[in-house]
Amino acid sequence: MVAGLLCAGSALACDQGLARGSAKLFAPAAGTVAPKALHLMKTEDFLAAVKAGEEMLILDVRTPAEVALIQVGLPSTLTIPLNELFQPENLDRLPNDEKVVVVYKGGHRATAAATCLRHIGFEQVYVLKLGIADLAKKVSPKTVH
Repeated sequence: MVAGLLCAGSALACDQGLARGSAKLFAPAAGTVAPKALHLMKTEDFLAAVKAGEEMLILDVRTPAEVALIQVGLPSTLTIPLNELFQPENLDRLPNDEKVVVVYKGGHRATAAATCLRHIGFEQVYVLKLGIADLAKKVSPKTVH
C-alpha cells in the first residue's frame, strides 16, 4: 500500500494536462515509424526541398556565437536561440501555416525545441535529423545547384 501511495504521489505531482498532451503527441511514435512521427527530416530530404523551392522557415536555435561561426545562409532562416525561443514575442514570429524546420549543430536540442513547439500547437514543425553537422558534410556545389 505504501508503494502504491508513493507511486501515486509522483503521478499527482506532475502536470496531468501536459502528461495527457504528451501521451497524445507521442502515441504515433512507435517502432519503425517513430522517426516520421517525430517529424525527423533527413538531410537529403531537406536539401531536395530547398532545391525544389519548397516554402519553409528554417529555425536556427543556436546561440549568436555559434551562428557567427557557421551560418545556414538561406533567406528563409530565422535565428532565435533556444533559451529565448518560448518567449511570447519570439513565438509570435513563427508561422502556423508553413513548414518550420528546426536546426541545431547535431539535432538533439532541435528535437527538444521542435517537440515542445508541436506540443503547444505548431503542427508543421520538423527537425533536421543529425543537424547542421550532417548538412555540412553533404553540401557541395552539386547538391546546392
